[in-house]
Amino acid sequence: MTRVGRLRRQAALPIAVLTASVVLMPGSAAGMARGGANSELSARLAELAKPAVRSAPPAKQAAILDAAPSGPGSLLRDGNRVLVDVRFDHGAVAGVDALRDAGAKILHVSVRYQTVTVAVAPSDLHDVAAVPRVDGVTENLAPIVSAACPAGDVVSEGDLQLKAADARSTYGVDGSGVTVGILSDSFAKTTTPTSIADNVASGDLPGAANPCGHTTPVDTTGDTYGGSDASDEGRAMAQVVHDLAPGAELAFASAFVSVSSFADNIRALASAGAQVIVDDIIYLDEPFFQEGPVAVAVNDATADGAAYFSAAGNNNLIVGGNNISSWETPQFRGGSSNICPPSLVATFSFVSDCLDFDPSHGTDGDFSIVVSNGATLTVDLQWAQPWNGVTSDLDAYLLDSSGSVVAASASDNVGLTGKPVEIFSWDNTSGTSQTVSLAIDRCFGICNPNADVSSPRVKFALLQNGSGVTSTEYPQSLGGDIVGPTVFGHSGAPNAMSVGAIRFNTSSAPESFSSRGPVVHYFGAVSGTTPAPPLSAPQVISKPDLVATDCNVTNGFFGDFPPFRFCGTSAAAPHAAAIAALEIDAATSTLSPATVKEALRDTADPVGGSDACAVGAGIVNALDAVGEIVSPGVGPSSAFCLPPPSPPIPEPPAPVQASTAVPTAKPQTFIALHPARTIFIRKRGKRLVFRFRSDPAGAQFLCKFDQAPFRLCPKKVTRWFGLGRHVVQVKARDAEGSVDPTPAVFRFRIVSVRLRSRHHRSHP
Repeated sequence: MTRVGRLRRQAALPIAVLTASVVLMPGSAAGMARGGANSELSARLAELAKPAVRSAPPAKQAAILDAAPSGPGSLLRDGNRVLVDVRFDHGAVAGVDALRDAGAKILHVSVRYQTVTVAVAPSDLHDVAAVPRVDGVTENLAPIVSAACPAGDVVSEGDLQLKAADARSTYGVDGSGVTVGILSDSFAKTTTPTSIADNVASGDLPGAANPCGHTTPVDTTGDTYGGSDASDEGRAMAQVVHDLAPGAELAFASAFVSVSSFADNIRALASAGAQVIVDDIIYLDEPFFQEGPVAVAVNDATADGAAYFSAAGNNNLIVGGNNISSWETPQFRGGSSNICPPSLVATFSFVSDCLDFDPSHGTDGDFSIVVSNGATLTVDLQWAQPWNGVTSDLDAYLLDSSGSVVAASASDNVGLTGKPVEIFSWDNTSGTSQTVSLAIDRCFGICNPNADVSSPRVKFALLQNGSGVTSTEYPQSLGGDIVGPTVFGHSGAPNAMSVGAIRFNTSSAPESFSSRGPVVHYFGAVSGTTPAPPLSAPQVISKPDLVATDCNVTNGFFGDFPPFRFCGTSAAAPHAAAIAALEIDAATSTLSPATVKEALRDTADPVGGSDACAVGAGIVNALDAVGEIVSPGVGPSSAFCLPPPSPPIPEPPAPVQASTAVPTAKPQTFIALHPARTIFIRKRGKRLVFRFRSDPAGAQFLCKFDQAPFRLCPKKVTRWFGLGRHVVQVKARDAEGSVDPTPAVFRFRIVSVRLRSRHHRSHP
């Protein structure tokens, strides 16, 4: 049984707040107590510091802490140490020695944000939290590296697809005199299947032994991250840049360790003279609703003259023609414990005010998600309040079909983290697809005396790397709620060029996983430790800016055997950055970052019938972009991405006046959520979830399962079904007693995998 969440502080007296200990809850997982001996520790770190947890294997720790076992959302580690941010109320630099004395290894110090990133053994966490002036100690989760990993041979196909080869031959440019800075996980930490020496000898990277005369090696002084998950993706990006702009000099710095370290490495590359900078990293806690520390660093680099490019992300999901990867509501709809799932209230007594996901006239306290077998569901919940000015405390819980809590994230956002964000991951290891439900509670009063009951804008994203979720309960924008956009963080900043992905062998559509825009900001940038003020009006930022090649061949990445292919927006971003280097090479005077970017946008080619929210201005055209620098004349791009339309909720029909001439309309019934029509399982049965709707809303429901009679049932039913064929019928009954004469019907079957395999076995 997975251990999840943590128990909220509960009051024995109105003025006394006590921290509950971890206990096993009937029918649910165990909770993680907030804080502990040091309330400055986050809930995860307080749990990790316990002897029984810190001595467990990493995979077991991840399950206990509701963190991903590896990849995005997992704990960043340095050997047996975990990477954490130590936030001071003041005097962060002065606290460094005390942190060392407490057993911490200093990795980065940010004076701007009064934060020290350290690697610390779990057994020393309480000592670190006890250092004077420490306000909070929070874990660093592995960021999103925007690559997908298939397989494939060695000059990127993007050289032809984006017309970079034509630009070089037509205008005599190759990026000479331009330095391109690259940020990713690492550059020179692996040697298989190829080493840097191999890449240089084959001409895929510059260096002393390069056979093409590009003898200046990549500057790797910033290659400082050596964790076990270092994959040298920065080297794959460098190969792309070298393919398209072979004369450019290259420099690399790691974007791992922490947000503040990433930001400072951006500034370091710009200060060292990089005219183009590109990254493929997105931290999960980068803000949705304002520019965070990394975006501020992008602004600084742009002000220093560097054109900045970032991977848009691989987080789009398309189901039934809808982009379903995010859900957003203009304000927290709540105010009643009746909205909350009953099993959640029974498990955690402090849960009392859940978000109503239904934008119409009904109520719905949970959001159903169908997760594929073997997939990791990662939920990133944020709300529109500024960093360091959080007043609302929202918590996220994931329930299985029986109502048990299987994952949760419930930090003290007001008093500890200062960030309006909750993140959790859950692995579906059941052997079959599972329907789970997300519930979001607003924690205040006894739950968190420091939190208020304001109703901020709420958004969550399913960060799935393009797969793993096959259905969501609310797949379309409606009534002010918005579904779809997943570009966020610094890639959504106005000064960054957000680059989506289009496969190397097509020009008709972007990759389905390539994140969609737009981005909307409500607050100023996170420029220090004080909260930024709200903007005078929401800022709608059209993202992505354009698309470029992915799934191109490389020399030795993403597979055990050649041909090696590099997929995802991680591959797309360096393609666009390389063409920016060609533009700068072609200029007869210094180019501003704005001019570089405008030329790319204004000359981009259309991508089939795709709109700006999917492809921005279109696919990069290097020949025309460089030509625009040499001889300006193309008009500005008109592509702009706006939030998807959210149709209003229709008002319920007015009651029909009694009349002998006009009969009362019968209600209509719909099955809004149901499983697949054929379900393969390894057991003798399965619990399934159905949700019903009526027109008009607010009707009662009568349900009939197989041969049983019609009986009253709720609008959401969870029921066990055995092997074989089944039929579900439901009909609505309105307040006047009228019943739908034509029930909604759903037929399906449940098949045993073992029986099916035996029936289809080949015969000799």
